[in-house]
Amino acid sequence: MIYNKYIDLLLKYNKTHKLTGAKNKKEVMFHIEDSIYPFKRFKNTKKVLDIGTGAGFPGMVLAIKHPDIEFFLVEPLQKRVAFLYLIKSTYNLKNVTIISQRVEDIESFDVDVITSKAVSKVDTLLKISSSFIKEGVTLLLYKGENLQNEIKDLKNYEIIKNGSLNYLIIRK
Repeated sequence: MIYNKYIDLLLKYNKTHKLTGAKNKKEVMFHIEDSIYPFKRFKNTKKVLDIGTGAGFPGMVLAIKHPDIEFFLVEPLQKRVAFLYLIKSTYNLKNVTIISQRVEDIESFDVDVITSKAVSKVDTLLKISSSFIKEGVTLLLYKGENLQNEIKDLKNYEIIKNGSLNYLIIRK
């Protein structure tokens, strides 16, 4: 399977660096499948900005699966950035740029899709990524069960459900 090296490295480095809450192969696979599930809807995507990539969910997982799409992985924590570079090198990913900053400190550039998982509430994500949100940009936010509390003032959105998981799609 394409993700075997990723899983092995994540479990190895997670023991000492606490990169993610996933503690075993089954839990890592859950996050991989969660990362992939809603992205099937995004045909013709050229550039993706992943905010708060962490240990690679969803950005690095998607970059491994979609070498034809350019991914910009934003992660301010150095131990996670080091791990992302290890994965980029291991898979020889030419489609990944790792940005070791907070998204609100980055000069904006054009992207098609903005993704984020487990970073903050929807209104905060919209605020910190506002310079990237332009006409034609779609946001794909990986959210949990409490999504309804976060979308009261939103317009032009769609929710995809997968069990207890919610994926919020906002089109601009």
